[in-house]
Formats: sequence, C-alpha cells, structure tokens
Amino acid sequence: MMDKILVTTDFSSNSKAACRFAIQLALQHKCELTFFHSYYIANLGLITGEDLVDFENNAAHKIQKKLNKFVEILYKDIDESQFIKKCVIKSGVLVDTNIREYARENNFSFICISTRGSGKLKKIFGSNTSNLIRHSIVPVIAVPFNYRSSEINKIIYASDLLNFQTEMKKVSAFAKPLKAQIEILHFEFPTDVTVSPISLDAMMMTNAALNVKMHFEKINLTESLVLNIQRVIKKSKPSVVIMFTEQSRSFFEKIFHPSKSVNYSFNAKFPLLVFNKT
Repeated sequence: MMDKILVTTDFSSNSKAACRFAIQLALQHKCELTFFHSYYIANLGLITGEDLVDFENNAAHKIQKKLNKFVEILYKDIDESQFIKKCVIKSGVLVDTNIREYARENNFSFICISTRGSGKLKKIFGSNTSNLIRHSIVPVIAVPFNYRSSEINKIIYASDLLNFQTEMKKVSAFAKPLKAQIEILHFEFPTDVTVSPISLDAMMMTNAALNVKMHFEKINLTESLVLNIQRVIKKSKPSVVIMFTEQSRSFFEKIFHPSKSVNYSFNAKFPLLVFNKT
C-alpha cells in the first residue's frame, strides 16, 4: 500500500519546510501527498441563514485557491508528473485537533509539520507541533523551519532496546524504500543491565538485509537526554532522527522540554519522526 502523507501549512514561508521535506520524500519513494490547511471563520452573529452559508462558502473558496497557488509555487521547478498530490482545506476551531482527526479518519501514514510558523501564528504553530507529537496516533514528522531539501540517506533511531523488534519494523519500513542507512543509537545508563553479545547478534541478524549499524554511547548524567542526543547527531549529521514516545506527560517533558533545552523539537536542525509507542 502506498504511503499517504498529510503535509500541513499555514501559508507562512517557514511552513514550507514541511512541504520541502515531503516533496523530497516523494522524490525518493513514491507516496501520495496531501497539502492540508486548517482554517476557522469566526461568526459574530451578524450574518445568519443563507447569507452566512454564502459568506462561509466564498471564504472557503478563497482559501482553497490560496492553498492551490501556494502548492503550485512549491512545484514551480519540479516535474509534477511523477507526483500524486492533492490540496485540502478543512474548517476547525482547534488546528491540531483538526489535523489529527483528518489524518486518522483518512488513514494517513504520516503527518508532516514545520516546527515553527511566523508572525502572530508563531506560538500557535509551535503548540500545534507539540500537541500532535503528544496526542496523534498517526506518526508525526516535525521538520525544522530552516530545513533545506537534501537526499534522505541516513537515519538515527534512538532506542532504549526494550521493544526493539517491534519498533525496528516501523523504522525499517520507513528507511528501506529510501535506501537509507539506519544507525541505532542507544544510551547506556549506569543502572542498566548490559546488553549481551548474543542479543546484539540476534538483533543484527534479524536486520541483516538492511544497512544497519549499532551505536552505543555512555550517558552523560550532567546533561539532559536531549543534549546527549544532540551531541551525537551533531557528529553523525543524519537526514532524520526517529524516536518512539509513550505520549505520557512525564515522558514528553523529559524528552522535549528538559530544563536545559527548552523547545527541543522546535530548535533542532534535523527532521524528527515520532512514533507512538503504544
């Protein structure tokens, strides 16, 4: 089955980052892109009946034309014949809820969103990203606002190895069509039980057909887990980092809002793909 990616935009220049990443993904691996804009038309009660319907329809028509034009410009220098794409707008009061519901109801494989909007929408768009990561059952790709298109050829999968085989199936399903190398990053805590060589061999044998390598790192307890991860990826320079989250408040705050690294998912220089552990 072909992957379906919901690409969100608020029409800002920064939101083009998610669009660029999704287009790059589609260039390397045929998938269907749906460019999505969530809008809400406030009615103060001054218009009612058929006039209200006409007003809302006219506003929606203008927004749809704006999205179509926005996407048309994105593909200006690209041969569109190799892409399967559509443009969709949907009304909803809460942007992140609107996105989640549409993605779930239409069986999307991924939601792709930029990590920062612009102007007055800046804080709202940041909140949407964090809310999607916390609550969406559809995996979320958070793309830094300054992302520039490049080949997706290396993936870091940050793993605690507790549910490795199940998680690795999802990681490999994402990486294999892209022919990307997978680097499995595991941080060893002093209290951890050492992973046996036999277990490691079994992991590698199971994924022998893939381009996989293991990377074990001693955790630096003077830094947050986020800073430990950032230190590694700064050297490794991956195309994408993959994490799995339990979507509980405590876990989310530990990973994405540690005291030493506020707004981790918004300030990173690499796309972050987050799967729901459960």
